[in-house]
Amino acid sequence: MTSQSLIARIRSVRLLRAVAIIVSVLIAFALTTSMASSQITPTSPKPTVVLVHGAFADASSWNSEIKKLQGDGYTVLAPANPLRSIASDAAYLRSVLATISGPIVLVGHSYGGAVITNAASGNPNVKALVYVAAFVPDEGEPLGATNAGSQDSLLTPDAFDIRPYPLPGGGTGFDTYIKKDRFREIFAADLAPPVTEVMASTQRPIDAGIFAEPTHDPAWKTIPSWYLLPTEDRAIGTDAERAMAVRAGSQIVEVRASHAVLVSQPTKVTKLIEEAAEAVATP
Repeated sequence: MTSQSLIARIRSVRLLRAVAIIVSVLIAFALTTSMASSQITPTSPKPTVVLVHGAFADASSWNSEIKKLQGDGYTVLAPANPLRSIASDAAYLRSVLATISGPIVLVGHSYGGAVITNAASGNPNVKALVYVAAFVPDEGEPLGATNAGSQDSLLTPDAFDIRPYPLPGGGTGFDTYIKKDRFREIFAADLAPPVTEVMASTQRPIDAGIFAEPTHDPAWKTIPSWYLLPTEDRAIGTDAERAMAVRAGSQIVEVRASHAVLVSQPTKVTKLIEEAAEAVATP
């Protein structure tokens, strides 16, 4: 190799390195700009309402509430709850909340109540918690222990279908579904059979290990809370829900409804969310 060709190769390598550095800088700048622009800023002085669904459902369960809240001038976000573990689901929700500027009213249905309980602590923007037929676990309390003695719940082990799935790091997890022939009776007895048949077929499963996982630093001990209590809940159980709501010092509103109250009674759910938002609004 001649000295001229060696010099040319060195220049070529230096040029490629320079291009790589420039591209890296541009990508980093684009990511930073994208993250900054993704910050959710409310379009009105009202708080942002974040709706967290529970097990055996998805964010579309909140469709009616979303339409009403948006019509009343609220900025609304309903993220997908992964349903993999309390710790990871709360961490995910915490990351979503971190992108919201201004006050937040955080709402959880069913298992979503456990997630908001774990995710809201330490976030000064979360001004109110609204539990809708939801779990409200205490410090160190496994989720399965919160309704273990319920006389109202029909969600016993024989009501589940269990299906294994591969874990990302290896091993096997176990997804839990409500049996289709038990779904309406347990989850949504006040909805028409054609509706619950679709809900049963589209339910999102929850990892079985979640029921043995403890809660840490429950947010309801420092953040005011409201509770919509369905009097005919056969999933968590009305008796267990009432005990949790009383323990948390929540403002309780009872409604004759099933566990799927957010679908069957969206007007009443929305009313309580807005009452909570108004109660914590700053002048």
